[in-house]
Amino acid sequence: MRSERLRPYREDRPMKRELGHPLYWLARGLLKLMALIWLRFESHHSERVPHSGGCILTPNHASFLDPPLVGGGIRHRVVHFMARDTLFRIPLMGWAYRKIGTIAIDRTKGDLAALRSAIQILKSGKVVCLFPEGTRTLTGELQEPKGGVGFLIAKAGVPVVPVYLDGTYRAWPKGAKWIRPVKVRIFYGEPIQPEEFGISEKGKTDYDQVVQLVMRRIADLKAEAEALHTSS
Repeated sequence: MRSERLRPYREDRPMKRELGHPLYWLARGLLKLMALIWLRFESHHSERVPHSGGCILTPNHASFLDPPLVGGGIRHRVVHFMARDTLFRIPLMGWAYRKIGTIAIDRTKGDLAALRSAIQILKSGKVVCLFPEGTRTLTGELQEPKGGVGFLIAKAGVPVVPVYLDGTYRAWPKGAKWIRPVKVRIFYGEPIQPEEFGISEKGKTDYDQVVQLVMRRIADLKAEAEALHTSS
């Protein structure tokens, strides 16, 4: 029996695009075009990202390519990212980050102000991308997640969409000087609803278990990507 092939990314589906700063859509379009040409970029199941309301995207983290490709894979939502505050001190970059709604975070401490900003954005019905692993992998394999992401997920109380990026480690691993022309694909999973995390408003919530569930769903997407690679 022939296995069903996943349909690669196409933008011919009628979707109402979320409003956002024109700079966001310009940057997204240019970066996605370069990814299509140089990396033969494909996106799978972008329709799983809710078309309205707050939600969190949780990709694996293997490369500097990950953030632009997470946003480039969907056309109907504006994705807000978190970036270290030192980048905001670079005049042009800081201006651009502020315009597109990037959240500044101080990595030298537990930045509660940044977490509150992210939660406020989510509760206002927007999309925030969080990398559960925190930093880029050195091996290409999935890493142990950070508990702080579980805390934010629990406090936000919105759906979480697991995301797996395949190929970004081979294309541009940590320490590499050049982006290799390696095929890159992104897979969006089914949203995890707040009630699936067992979050309690009165009792104690195990934030580690929250983020471990997210990592298991990312691992499932990785297996899906590997199966697709084997069958192609």
